[in-house]
Amino acid sequence: MKTTELPRWATGFVLPILNLVSALLVAALVIHLLGESPTESLAILIDSAVLNPEGLAYTLFYASTFIFTGLSVSIAMKAGLFNIGSEGQLYIGGLGLTLVMLAFDQTLPALLLIPLAMVGAAVFGAGWAFLPGYLQAKRGSHVVVTTIMFNFIAASLMNFIIVKYLIPEGQQNPASRVFSSAGEMPRLGEWFPVLGDTPLNVSFIIAIIALAIYGVMVWRSSWGYQLRATGLNHNAAHYAGVSISRMIIVAMLISGALAGLGAVNSIMGSTHYLSLNFPAGAGFVGIAIALMGRQHPVGIFLSSVLFGALIQGGFDLSLEKPNIPQETFIFIQGLIILFCGAMENLYGPALLRLINMTRTSAPVKG
Repeated sequence: MKTTELPRWATGFVLPILNLVSALLVAALVIHLLGESPTESLAILIDSAVLNPEGLAYTLFYASTFIFTGLSVSIAMKAGLFNIGSEGQLYIGGLGLTLVMLAFDQTLPALLLIPLAMVGAAVFGAGWAFLPGYLQAKRGSHVVVTTIMFNFIAASLMNFIIVKYLIPEGQQNPASRVFSSAGEMPRLGEWFPVLGDTPLNVSFIIAIIALAIYGVMVWRSSWGYQLRATGLNHNAAHYAGVSISRMIIVAMLISGALAGLGAVNSIMGSTHYLSLNFPAGAGFVGIAIALMGRQHPVGIFLSSVLFGALIQGGFDLSLEKPNIPQETFIFIQGLIILFCGAMENLYGPALLRLINMTRTSAPVKG
């Protein structure tokens, strides 16, 4: 019997793999045109980002931030919202974290200071996402437009605050002062020496917990059912008793809070101070992760590790292969976004025909 829709295993696994392979094939062609061997380059990248323990630690460090931004975009997408503003929410979340640190890092112990700073990051990130969510729910302003604008506002605001108020007197570097040791996230290398002196920290474990909570809340709770119903059909959800405007605002608040928590990994786990432009595009990478991971916890995790590996492996590869500039891997990220986002259904019709052909040719039991 023929089907008109792809099964879940095809949309959730086969299509992302085909899109990823397509992006990597185009990237291999570019590397070949640059005068380097694609297979040798891939071997170097895998060895640097996955097989080497310290390289793997750096990969997971980058992935920790990407998990939070990927979750931020995913929770909004489940409500039918395309939150482009995770970058700005991550930025403002870093401000909330920093204000808590600057106020209490000299007086509170780490056991109280670290959770309080995480709450500050989540609250500030959620606060920055509230107005776009409110405007979408109450005024019909499209969340894509408002969140994009809020990214620019956040960048300008942070530039003003850091330069005007947070730079220590007599210092030229546009950054806050260094936090006390009480504000440092414990590093996993202290517990597992094989990871070496790397910035991989407890934020990675917190990110895994966040993935598990996301999975339970979205697929195993009545609230998650209402969230998904809102995203699939506003009218049906409304007639089922769901308050659409409230669901939109709550989804954006959670989305912003998750983006804000992404600042914990890079600030408390690595630099230990707030610097200008610290997000480094992690909020935008979260869009690709949500699309490629199909808003599923496992998919988000694997996509985050992939992008972390591209950053870590790409850095070492550009050192060993001078013909391959670091910008090549920004190009590869763009290819993945292109194939997994704008062209995500490129192979859908052909895969559907193949499935139907298989079903038609299969013998029917009497």
